[in-house]
Amino acid sequence: MYQTASHTAAPRPPRPRRLLLPAVIILVLVAIALVVVQPLWHDPPRPKATPTLPATTRIPGPAPELPWPSTGQAAVSVDGVGDLGSHGAPTPVAIGSVAKVMTAYVVLTDRPLRVGEPGPSLTVSNEQAGAYPAEQARGESLVEVVAGARFTQREALQAVLLPSANNMARILAAWDAGSVAAFVAKMNAMATGLGMRNTRYTDPAGLAPDTVSTAVDQVILTRRAMALPAFAEIVAQSKATLPVAGTVNNYNDLLGRDGVVGVKTGSTDQAGGCFVFAAATRVGGAEFLVVGAVLGQPGKDTPAQLRSVFAATTPLVRAVSAALGRHTVVPAGQEVATVRGPLDDRASLRAGHDLEVIGWPGLEVRLGAELPPVPRQVTAGAEHGRVVATVGAQPPVGTPLRADQPLESPGVWDRLTRADT
Repeated sequence: MYQTASHTAAPRPPRPRRLLLPAVIILVLVAIALVVVQPLWHDPPRPKATPTLPATTRIPGPAPELPWPSTGQAAVSVDGVGDLGSHGAPTPVAIGSVAKVMTAYVVLTDRPLRVGEPGPSLTVSNEQAGAYPAEQARGESLVEVVAGARFTQREALQAVLLPSANNMARILAAWDAGSVAAFVAKMNAMATGLGMRNTRYTDPAGLAPDTVSTAVDQVILTRRAMALPAFAEIVAQSKATLPVAGTVNNYNDLLGRDGVVGVKTGSTDQAGGCFVFAAATRVGGAEFLVVGAVLGQPGKDTPAQLRSVFAATTPLVRAVSAALGRHTVVPAGQEVATVRGPLDDRASLRAGHDLEVIGWPGLEVRLGAELPPVPRQVTAGAEHGRVVATVGAQPPVGTPLRADQPLESPGVWDRLTRADT
């Protein structure tokens, strides 16, 4: 018998391992390269600016000492800048015909007029004309009227604000609101809305002694009233021509003096001499409106009371105008922010010029730094951002910032050797 030979598979030779070590070395080198070169793939961090300026400061120097009246109340402010303070007890007192500022303000708020616009007409009723003799007998401040006389809204406001006609204040109030009582309710609602917390009106003319207010509250109102162009135009007039009465004069004897451009006098036995005023003054090419109120000045009759209140007002207007000026609040070279670079080098951003504001010594000023992202490289003297200052409601003013030291961008070696770059 034949036997089949058995075949056994020959064992495979081992794989050569000569290629494994170079591959591992290559992988290690690649990993090392990745670790070393990776910082170069990313932009280095930007320098960081940190403001060092306080949020507020005050104009240097002692606050102005104003020549306040020795009696009564007074308050004064500069529109858009701030309040210079008040004097006297803030107790509500009679204000006389100063109340007519609110009468005119309510009417012009309800029925706005453009400068020079006559507006709609109102007609004097028989009842209103019939009240004239009794009003005259009481010694009230009036303009002559007759039944059927027609006044434009503008003429009625002129009668109220220039010769201070009590009868026209009542006629205008009834025309606007349907009745005097309804109009007085509007006056008080307006006072509440304006934040006049110590004011109460009981009549549109101010003759009633329980129509009361304070100097501070009347400054609030007068600032708002002077913002109405038609109101400001009328109170700046020295005279006007009206139906029936003819030419009437403004009781404001200070008009046109020391920059005074309005607004309203008032006088009664209970109120004494009262005056709310607005005066224009210029500083650095810009015009500012000084608004104030002086109440409760003595006198035996209306002419004496008005002379007294005008005498108290004049030095106040002059002193405020003299106190208002340009003042440096951030001098050139003052540090406003510090900049730290990625290499831990530092620079300061300093004001490039004096930063000036308009105000008076002691007035608070808000400061700020406008700092855009800092470039990776900064040269000495380069402008970057600006410092700004704001006073009251004025627009901010600013001056550029300049770096006092250069900041270098990290080089290749820095980026390879510093973990923070």
